[in-house]
Amino acid sequence: MPNTSQSGDQTITAPLLEYSYSSETSTSKHIQEINGDDDDKTLAQRIWTETKKLWRVVGPAIFSRIASYSTFVITQAFAGHLGDLELAAMSIASSVVIGFDYGVMLGMASALETLCGQAYGAKKYYMLGVYLQRSWIVLLLCCFLMLPVFFFATPILKLLGQPPDVAELSGVVSLYFIPLHFSFAIQFPLQRFLQSQLKNSVTAWVNFGAFMVHILLSWLVVSRLRLGLVGTAMTLNFSWWVIVLGLFLYTVCGGCPLTWTGFSSEAFSGSWEFLKLSASSGVMLCLEFWYYRILIIMGGNLQNAKIAVDALSIHMSINGLELMIPFAFFAGTGVRVANELGAGNGKGAKFATIVSVTESTIIGLIFSLLIMFFHNEFALIYTTSKPVLEAVSKLSILLALTVLLNGVQPILSGVAVGSGWQSYVAYVNLGCYYLIGLPLGVLMGWVFHLGVMGIWAGMIFGGTAVQTAILAVITMRCDWEKEAAKAKMHVKKWSDRRNNV
Repeated sequence: MPNTSQSGDQTITAPLLEYSYSSETSTSKHIQEINGDDDDKTLAQRIWTETKKLWRVVGPAIFSRIASYSTFVITQAFAGHLGDLELAAMSIASSVVIGFDYGVMLGMASALETLCGQAYGAKKYYMLGVYLQRSWIVLLLCCFLMLPVFFFATPILKLLGQPPDVAELSGVVSLYFIPLHFSFAIQFPLQRFLQSQLKNSVTAWVNFGAFMVHILLSWLVVSRLRLGLVGTAMTLNFSWWVIVLGLFLYTVCGGCPLTWTGFSSEAFSGSWEFLKLSASSGVMLCLEFWYYRILIIMGGNLQNAKIAVDALSIHMSINGLELMIPFAFFAGTGVRVANELGAGNGKGAKFATIVSVTESTIIGLIFSLLIMFFHNEFALIYTTSKPVLEAVSKLSILLALTVLLNGVQPILSGVAVGSGWQSYVAYVNLGCYYLIGLPLGVLMGWVFHLGVMGIWAGMIFGGTAVQTAILAVITMRCDWEKEAAKAKMHVKKWSDRRNNV
C-alpha cells in the first residue's frame, strides 16, 4: 500500500488556530459530527446519508465544471462555423496547448484536495488559508516557466507532425490564450479551497454567471463584430477571469471567516515541501489529462489529417464535457475521503469510496447509451461538413466505451488524492498510459493500418482499462484503518507543534 506519511509530514510547517482537538475524546466527537451514528442505521439509510454528503460536493461541482468547460465548447463551436481550418486550429490550441497547460495547473492545484480536505476534517481551519496562498505562489511560478510553450507553439506543433497551416494558425491562437493560462493559477486553488469547506455552491453560481457572460460576448464578438478566430480566443480569456474575480472577492471579503484570515508570510515557509507534493499531484493528473490530447496529435499525422483532427476534436470535446461529471465525483470523493481520514474514520472513508464509485458508474452507463443512440446528431453542434460528420459517426462506439470507463477511473483517482497517494499513482499512470496504451495505439493505427479507430482502441484497452483495473485492486486492498491512523498521527503532530509555539 502506498506510504503517505512522508507527504503528510512535509506539509506540517505552519502554526495553527485554536480549533485543534488533541484529545481522543474530541476526535471521537468530531467523527460523530461528520458521520452520525452510522452503526445504528440500516444499509439503505447509510447509503442515503453518504449520498447526501457526497452530492453536497458533487452536485454544485458538476454544474460549475460543466459551465466552465462549456465556455470551451461554445468557443470551439463558433470557430467551427468559421471553417474547417479554423475549427482544426482552435481544436489544437485548446485541446493540445491549453490541454497541456490545464493538466499541469489542475494537477498541481489538486494537492490542496489532500491538504485542505484533511485539515478541514481535523478542524485545522487556519491551515486552509495558508495552503491556498502557498498554492498560488507555486502555480504562478510554474506559469512563468511554461510561457515558452505558448511562444513556440507553432514550431512545436510542426515538430509533432501537424499540417503547416493548422500549426501556424494554432500558434497565433495560443499566444492570445496567455491570459487564460495565468487565470488557471489563481482559479484552480480557489476552487479546491472552497470545495474542501463544502462551499461548492459559490463556485457554481460564479461559473454560471461567467458562462452567461461568455455566451453573450461570443455572439457579440463573432456574429456582430466579426472579429474571427482571435475574437473567439479573447472572449474565453475574459470569461475565465470573471470566474477568478468572483471567487477571489468572495474568499477575501468575508466569505470564509475561519479559513481566510488575510495574507500571511507563513505561505512562504514550507514552499519546497509543498512544491514536491504539488509536483507529484501534477504528474499524476497530467499523465491522465494529456493522454487523449495525444490522440489528437497522432490523428494529425494520418491521411486526411484535417478531417481526422476535426472528428477527434469533436469527440474529445463531447468526452471532455461529460468528463466534468466524473471530475465532480473525483472532487467529491477526494473531499469525503480526506475529511473522513482527517477525522480518523477509516470505515467512513471506505464506505464513501464504495458509494461514489457505484453512483458514478451508473451515470457513466447512462451517458454511454445516450451516445450510442444519438451518435448521428451531436456532431451537428460543431460542424455541417459531411466528411467530418461521417467520421464522427464511425468513432462513436469508442467514445461510448471511453465514457463508460470515465465513470470509474477518475473516482479511483479521487480516492488517491484524498488519501495522499499521488506519487504512487503517478507511476501507475506512466506505465499504463505511456508504456502500454500509446505503443498499442501506434501498433494498431499504423502497423495494422486501422487508422484513427485503431489508435483510439489501443489507447482505451491498453491504457485506460488496465489503469482502472490496477487502481481498483489498490483501493480494494487498502487498509483504511491504517490510513486513518496515519492521518490521525498527522493531526496530533499539528496539535503538538501548535502547543510548542
